[in-house]
Amino acid sequence: MTDKTVALAADHAGYELKQCLAKELTSLGYSLLDLGTNGPESVDYPDYGKAIATALASKKAPCGVIVCGTGIGISIAANRNPAVRAALCHDTTTARLARQHNDANVLAIGARITGLETAKDILLAFLDTPFEGGRHAGRVEKLGAP
Repeated sequence: MTDKTVALAADHAGYELKQCLAKELTSLGYSLLDLGTNGPESVDYPDYGKAIATALASKKAPCGVIVCGTGIGISIAANRNPAVRAALCHDTTTARLARQHNDANVLAIGARITGLETAKDILLAFLDTPFEGGRHAGRVEKLGAP
């Protein structure tokens, strides 16, 4: 990805992992657009899924990372916006294929089911993998991408 801005959002369950991933991104030279949450107090994941979607739709960032307990709820919330192709990834293979085949622009991770080192590896695979285009481009268009 050429623009080195990454939007980040998480609910309370994903707060700690989001903070760790933010440090990783900063160390790699990325600029961050932190959309919260800003602590471990209980919040509603749909609000943060919507926040990431709004940031991408308004072109404040080309890609994002979202985290909740499982990654499921926040990815459902984010995917309600046609500007978002959020992929819940559990390993580097799913992260790589989400980018190569689906042109995913948001990485979703489950903080309660993914260890820190695995999450970092997933993040790197996601950021380092380009979209292949070709036969996949028409399929991505059918997803309603803007």
